[in-house]
Amino acid sequence: MLDTAQHPASAAASAAAPPLLEVANIEVVYNDVILVLRGLSLAVPQGGIVALLGANGAGKSTTLKAISGLLKTEEGEVTRGEVRFAGERIDGIDPHDIVRRGIFQVMEGRRIVADMTCLENLRLGAFTRRDNEIRRDIEMVYSFFPRLKERTGLAGYLSGGEQQMLAIGRALMARPKLILMDEPSMGLSPLLVKEVFGIIRRINSELGVTILLVEQNARMALSVAQYGYVMEQGKVVLDGTAEALAANEDVKEFYLGGHGAERKSFRNLKSYKRRKRWL
Repeated sequence: MLDTAQHPASAAASAAAPPLLEVANIEVVYNDVILVLRGLSLAVPQGGIVALLGANGAGKSTTLKAISGLLKTEEGEVTRGEVRFAGERIDGIDPHDIVRRGIFQVMEGRRIVADMTCLENLRLGAFTRRDNEIRRDIEMVYSFFPRLKERTGLAGYLSGGEQQMLAIGRALMARPKLILMDEPSMGLSPLLVKEVFGIIRRINSELGVTILLVEQNARMALSVAQYGYVMEQGKVVLDGTAEALAANEDVKEFYLGGHGAERKSFRNLKSYKRRKRWL
């Protein structure tokens, strides 16, 4: 099972501890010319859930890939700033080394291996491990996702919700300290969205796994997170506790329904403040 000793007793204790993940003033460039992230900074406390919100194209998925090292697969790189995990700089190192340090990304669209079984996909998640407890952790995953134990065929025949569960379960098999989740609600029915987010909450509370959550469904994301950041055009334009963001009139207007067609950007809102994050 995953180590729960490091899980904080409360959100307050989590906030007081040094951040497990710190992204400091990073810039990300694709193909040497396309600037996507423009001095972005954020912090994720040990044992917490942090939501990263924003419209399509804001740079949320790029932020996750900058942390997990997957930018290299898309001709992207961090050209300025630092990414630190557990106090150590990790930007620039290979993705498999980042997984070994305790970070696992659940990709948008699940990215399960369709022509492998559920069990084989779960074992694939443990490819960096060299211990003898993989079988026990598979049973742990089944305790969170009992439906997966019943599915013995190829993973490509699973429903969308089951594939999302498999993707999260595969992440747990790496025994991560931090999971980066990219749009876990995408393509799911409202009932399944509620179920998946309930499991995300359980993984955090029962296993002590820290989660950085990218999600278009702001209402659901803020219901499980303790803190959140709102991105626009590669920058953080607003941040605060989940409660404060959920109550913020601008966030309500843009992400929680009721927005008018005349407002297109946070720049047009009275409460918008460009935050200087240069070190």
